Formats: sequence, C-alpha cells, structure tokens
Amino acid sequence: MTKDDCEWQYFRVGGNGGQKQNKTSSGARVIHHPSGARGESREQRSQLQNRKAAFKRMVETPQFKVWINRQLASGPTPEERVAQEMAPQNLKIETRVNGKWTEQDS
Repeated sequence: MTKDDCEWQYFRVGGNGGQKQNKTSSGARVIHHPSGARGESREQRSQLQNRKAAFKRMVETPQFKVWINRQLASGPTPEERVAQEMAPQNLKIETRVNGKWTEQDS
C-alpha cells in the first residue's frame, strides 16, 4: 500500500466549537480505492488529529483487513522481499567528498 492508493478529503464540520469549526476544514475522510475501505473523523478541532483517527478507522474496517490479507498471501514472504530489495543493483552507496555527498560507482 502506498499513499497514492488513498484519497484524502477535507471538509468543514458542524456542531460544538462555534465559529472555529465554521472557518476551518478540520474534518478528514480517507478512501482506500483498491479495497473500498473508508474512514472518517470529525471529532477533533485539529485536522491532523482527525487525519490520524480517520486513517486508523479505515485500517480497522473489514474491507481493508480482507484486502491486506490477500496482498500478504499472494506476494513474496518478507524474507524474500528483503533479499530482493537488498540486492547489489538496488543499493545506492554515497561517500562524502569535500563536504558534499556524491554517489559512488558500483
């Protein structure tokens, strides 16, 4: 899962809080398109806190749990994935030369 799989929506919320809630878009909704899972939060005054709560709710939905289990079952094991990503052609080695970082040729 990458951040590109999720769509974030922000909106103004009503209720207690008065003018502060009428002026700021603090409500947050996250939609994970591959699984169809959604999470929404509008309880906090802070958009960041609502984003965290919405993401947590999205992850806890049955749709997302089914999707993540399918992804884990169909792909390589974590050990195989680490071995693939740590292959020499995937590593980038940098050294410091004259105070600047430069990429070292393999």
